This record gives sequence, C-alpha cells and structure tokens, in this order.
Amino acid sequence: MYRSHTCGELRMEHVGINVTLAGWVQRSRDLGGMTFTDLRDRYGITQLTFNMEVNADLCEQARKLGREFVIQAIGIVIERSSKNKNMLTGEIEINVTELKILNAAKLPPFTIEDETDGGDELRMQYRYLDLRRNPVQQKLIIRNKVALETRNYLDSQGFMDVETPVLIKSTPEGARDFVVPSRMNAGQFYALPQSPQTFKQLLMVSGFDKYYQIVKCFRDEDLRADRQPEFTQIDCEMAFVEQDDVLNTFEGLIKHLFKTVRGVEFEGAFPRITYAEAMEKYGSDKPDIRFGMEFVDLTKEAQGKEFAIFDSAEIVLGINASKCSEFTRKQIDELTDWVKRPQIGAKGMIYLRYNTDGTYKSSVDKFYSEADLKVWAEKANMQPGDLLLLLSGETNKTRKQLNELRLHLGNSLGLRQSDVFKPLWVLDFPLLEWDEENGRYHAMHHPFTSPKPEDLHLISTDPSKVRANAYDLAMNGVELGGGSIRIHDRTLQSQMFDLLGFTREEAQSQFGFLMNAFEYGAPPHGGLAFGLDRLVATMGGSESIRDYIAFPKNNSGRDTMIDAPSPLDDKQLKELGIKKA
Repeated sequence: MYRSHTCGELRMEHVGINVTLAGWVQRSRDLGGMTFTDLRDRYGITQLTFNMEVNADLCEQARKLGREFVIQAIGIVIERSSKNKNMLTGEIEINVTELKILNAAKLPPFTIEDETDGGDELRMQYRYLDLRRNPVQQKLIIRNKVALETRNYLDSQGFMDVETPVLIKSTPEGARDFVVPSRMNAGQFYALPQSPQTFKQLLMVSGFDKYYQIVKCFRDEDLRADRQPEFTQIDCEMAFVEQDDVLNTFEGLIKHLFKTVRGVEFEGAFPRITYAEAMEKYGSDKPDIRFGMEFVDLTKEAQGKEFAIFDSAEIVLGINASKCSEFTRKQIDELTDWVKRPQIGAKGMIYLRYNTDGTYKSSVDKFYSEADLKVWAEKANMQPGDLLLLLSGETNKTRKQLNELRLHLGNSLGLRQSDVFKPLWVLDFPLLEWDEENGRYHAMHHPFTSPKPEDLHLISTDPSKVRANAYDLAMNGVELGGGSIRIHDRTLQSQMFDLLGFTREEAQSQFGFLMNAFEYGAPPHGGLAFGLDRLVATMGGSESIRDYIAFPKNNSGRDTMIDAPSPLDDKQLKELGIKKA
C-alpha cells in the first residue's frame, strides 16, 4: 500500500502506531537540527518531523523537498509538543523513519494555499493545480453530496433514472444550439441538447410516470457568472400530476438537500407569489426576499404637479430604503450616478427624506408641497429618519432599474447574507412574450408549456393575456429551477405552434415525432429542472457557478487549460464535408 491512513485521519488515539502516509508537500520549515514538512491530501494535512541527530541522511533528504513534491513517508505517530488547534491533526505528528520521493515537482505558478496569489485566468490555465486547494475541493465535495442526496431522495419517491440522447435534432427555439457534423450523413448535423425536454415527455407517453436524470445540457449563449456553455440539470418529469403535485414533490427535494448537506431546515411551505406580483413588488421574476424594500407605486400621487419627468412617465416607483437613513447628500448623489450608468440606464433619481423633526426634504421640493410629500411618505410607510428613493419611466425598464438599485443597496448594506436562505415559488408566468424586432410571439418558457385552463378561451382572442401553467423556484435572487405542466394534446400543441409563427410544415418537420406520440394516449404530465450548478453555488454562498465545476470555461467560453475550442485540420474537415471559410 502507498498509505495506511490519510493525512486528515490521525488523532491522539493513534499515538505509538506505525503508519504510512502519501501526498503532496504543502510546505517545509528547516530549523537547523529539525525539519518539519506538512503533507497534504484531500482529507487534510499532517506534520512530518525529521531530526538531524536521529537520522542526518533522512533529514538532509527532507531539506530537498519542494512544494508539491509527491512523497511517501513511514513513521511513528507521536504527540506534538507544540499543538496546533487550527488543524484537525494538530495534536500529533509523524516521526519519519523512511522517506520516498514518488515524483518531484516544478515550482507551481501560484501558491496552492486557501488564499492564493493566482489570478482567475492563471488558475484556469492550471486548473489541475487549483483543484488541489482546499476551498475548491470543498466546493466540489458539496456538489457531490447534493448529487448523491438528490438520487437518494428521488429514488425514495419512486423516480427512475433514465438516460436520454446527447446527439439530437437542432431546433430554432430558445438559445443557439451547439451543432455536431455527421460524417456518415454528409451535410447533416446533430445538435447537443439544451435540455432533455421532448425526451422526458416521450418517457411519460411511454408509461414511465416518474423520471429523473442528472444530465449535461448545452447552450451557445453569452456567458456571465451563473452561465456556462455546458451545465448540469437535475431534470425531472411526472405523469398524472397537477401543479401542486409537482411543487410539493420538489419542495421536498430542496428541503431534504438543505437539511442533509447544509444542516438548514425550512419551516412550513415555501411562499408562493405570482409573476405579476413579483414584478410589481420587486421588478424581478427571481426576487431576493432576504430583505424588504418592496416597490411602492407612486404614479398617481406624483403626477399632475407640473414636474415633467414624472408627468411624462408610464410609472413612478419608489423604495423605502429605511436602512439608508444616515446617508449624506454626497452618498445620495453617488447612488444617482450609479443608476445613471449605462448598465442600469436610469436618467436620474429623486429622493425624499423624512426628517426626525417631522419635516420633509426632497430633491423636488419646488414642485411638491409638504402635504404632497407627506402623501408619498404615508404610502411608503415611512418613519422619521427614513429615505425614499424614486425612479420613473417606461414600466418594464423602470422596474428593472429599481430592482438593480434594490439589490445594490442590499449588497452595500450587508442585507444579502450568504448563510441566510429564503426560497419562494413564482407562479403564473405569461405564456407568451412579444418580439418587437421579429413581429411575433416567443414562448416565455418553451413551446410545450400548457396554458392555464381558465385562460384557454383567450388563446384565439388575446394571446398576450394567457398565463402559463408554469413555475420557478427562486432563492436569494437566483432562479434555482423551473418547469411547467406540459401540453399533452396534439390539437393544443398545434395551436401553440401556430401562435409562435410556425408553419404546419415546420412544426411537423421539427416536432412531428412528439405530436404523433400525443395521438397514442399521452397522459397529463409536468415537471421541473433545477440547475445543479446554481443550486450548489447558492448553497455554498457563492455567486459564480464556475467555482463548483471541476473544469469550467472562462467568460469567452474557452477552456484555457486544454486550449479548446481549437481548429480542425484539413483532413478532418474533408471527412466531415465541411469547407474551410
């Protein structure tokens, strides 16, 4: 054996026994007569000791060990004279009697410590070294636990793990597909799946009433902190269910995961709000409810006073930033500049301060009387000392801008604590959204989402008002997952494709297999998919999913470690029937 124990295993009860350890040299300290070496593996760190008076040759050998050398050490476990309470193995050390260098190492390009000196791009280039760091390993350990407990829970609920194809057919809806040329079918292409959507619906038609899969998905889209070109879903589907059945089942999964992985227990059912309510209160379909600052609509109260900015606006919205009561005028001006940045796009910001002496101070005093401002304050439930911040303009843009301001204040005031978790379901999304540029509707979720039964009569008369039988689970401002009750009737599915601008020929060519399957007895069904990467990042208190993926891509979609994507040689291009540009 290369080792009898791991580097995180030995304790005082092991004193006196002979052990064999193997791992990487974390650091060495040469104190003249003694040399101390910290040996590391993924389980922990154990201190090795070498004594010049006991074995000079061995001590000289230890002095030559560099960082990240791979070694094997045999010795006796002894009690440590200078104990380290910050290490799990800090009460013992190994008095080494034999040392073997298994592999020497070059000096790493950055320090492999919890707090490293390596930048993001450098660490991505040498990801195999970055993965040796304890914080990175702990993130992947969380991911492993979440995947394991997901399987345990879903298995206990009667779900069956079924694999679906990775080489599928390209469809134009949604994000761009990654495509794969077929050598055996010249001039034709597979696509990598954005999700197993149609296949899991076909499994319901096939009689597998509870399906799940922890599955790779692919989307060719612009990247950000919570997006990667390849990502992992906990993909699930159920037959003979209604919306509440799905929500209750997967609320149970999330409660199980947080309890078993994080030791966090949620009391009672998760709150539920409609999409319309989420947009009105927070300007977001994934609101962060760890703190207040809900929107206050002041359109009626603010208009008609000859203040042109408000009078010309579709909506005037405010937030009672009560935690900002001590903000100076300079800080308010800095917030105004912040919302005017191109990324936010507001033209300006108005404030109202409710002074502790009962008077009001606003940046629009000359347009509004003390009585007018009091009406604002009452509607916003302001108390003496509170600060009201207002934006105005086109409804959707203003809501989005105020949401960004709300989250910015939440961050700067320390209200978005990473160890506090607040889930909620967002329901009743619009079925369709209008695309001004192309002059047609797009599916808000996807073309297979069922409309609310009570809105079916609006499909032919006012499609924009049809609500989807769809739902998302949000937590801490992150969409953890979403799903819907699906269409299981060919006639309704054809009607949906008509609304989305498909010709009958296009619908049959792209999705004929699914509509044909509906003619052979498709049960009512619905499901949900969680983003595993987002879920574990949220559980770990991180904003970036990249930290929880073993070998992620950078913001340009490149793997700098293996240098991918990369060109193909002429021979490969010829075999695939692809001409060079």
